[in-house]
Amino acid sequence: MSARVLVVDDIAANVRLLEAKLLVEYYEVLTANDGATALEIVADAMPDIVLLDVMMPGMDGFEVCQKIKENPATAHIPVVMVTALSEVSDRVKGLEAGADDFLTKPVNDLALFARIRSLVRLKRAMDEWRARESTFTQFGLNNAVAPEDTDPSLLQVLLVADEYGPSQRIVDTLSEEGYTIEHSTSTDEAAARALDGDFHLILVDDRVGGDDVLRFCSQLRSSGVTRHSPILIMLDDGDTERLAKAFDLGVNDYLVRPVNKNELTARAKTQIRRKQFEDNLRQQYEKSLTAAVTDSLTGLYNRRYLETHFEELSRDLRGGGKPISMLIMDVDHFKSVNDDYGHAAGDEVLRGLAQRVLSGIRGFDTAIRLGGEEFVVLMPNVEGRSAVVAANRLREMVEANPFDIDENDGTLGVTMSIGVATGPAGDIGLTDLLERADQALYAAKNGGRNRVEVADDLPAEPDPLPEAARA
Repeated sequence: MSARVLVVDDIAANVRLLEAKLLVEYYEVLTANDGATALEIVADAMPDIVLLDVMMPGMDGFEVCQKIKENPATAHIPVVMVTALSEVSDRVKGLEAGADDFLTKPVNDLALFARIRSLVRLKRAMDEWRARESTFTQFGLNNAVAPEDTDPSLLQVLLVADEYGPSQRIVDTLSEEGYTIEHSTSTDEAAARALDGDFHLILVDDRVGGDDVLRFCSQLRSSGVTRHSPILIMLDDGDTERLAKAFDLGVNDYLVRPVNKNELTARAKTQIRRKQFEDNLRQQYEKSLTAAVTDSLTGLYNRRYLETHFEELSRDLRGGGKPISMLIMDVDHFKSVNDDYGHAAGDEVLRGLAQRVLSGIRGFDTAIRLGGEEFVVLMPNVEGRSAVVAANRLREMVEANPFDIDENDGTLGVTMSIGVATGPAGDIGLTDLLERADQALYAAKNGGRNRVEVADDLPAEPDPLPEAARA
């Protein structure tokens, strides 16, 4: 995994040493010998990770880290402090300034590269969500707001550790912060709990019950339910190989035994804040995506989605002569529904029709509201004869099931006309397929409505139907 790494140290020999190690592993390396220069490079080059010396003249590493994390544009960039300081109080001070980790000089190469890989993966996942959010913001589709501070009692922590003294001290420490703690004494029990709840942090002792804790961590990462849950592992100081393996499996952070209360609190808060930020980005993206590609009345996809989805289907099905079919459906005499029963009744008919269509198609077919009372069903890898069978099934389903249009059990019978078109995927464009299906729909309207017509059976120049006649 390549990445852009900024190395910051006032001692040139230290910079050259780290730069040489990183270049051998094919990283792109940027360098700075003071804090002010480092901040300029961070703002201009947006590195994937910063390796930051603590003891520098003028602006020290703690201040540089704090400024990086205070800037919303750079706060997501991981910062690893590389220092000769080894006291727990120094680590806590760095974590409180926003650092993602501490590495003590002389730096162990295995630990260094494992940590870089781990943090770069996290940053790139964050970059993806930020890019999606930015795209929707440009189109005016994002109403994202900063997440409010969450009541700590609503934040759940799963502790996976044996029942012994240190475990109780961990429970007490986190409880003092207001978190809700669930304690499991085996990985099997913890796995079941993790799948049932949305934990903001999973704290794992690598000695628990003699279980294979790293396999447990790997399982957490492979599950869709726990994929985004931060994992904090506790292990022995100096167990570099195990720590490197844990990082490669997706563990977010670590604590060394004996666990320091202040460091536990600082690392837990960092991971919980990151999860809350990621969750907020993900939720805002999903809301924006829904607003961008769905019809607000029926909940079906809209034409914008159809255009993109058709291209993807065409690419997937291209070659081998695989077909793609389209149904265009239009409610018969829909104008009279609105005129005679009101627009509220018309909306109920459209919503009910959308539900009937969804229940009558395959899971991998796509239903779209094209506009007004027109609907489209896109059917990949379906030839014309099968598409006609599906169209008639939908037409009969709508005809046989009247729509509820008021609170007094009033119902209204509705029919629809359907046009069907089929073409070779990858060779026919969306516009052509829509035009052919639309011509078939005109023919169904001209032929008496409540019927299905196929584009392939039409003459080359079908007679146009006046717009008013389609109502």
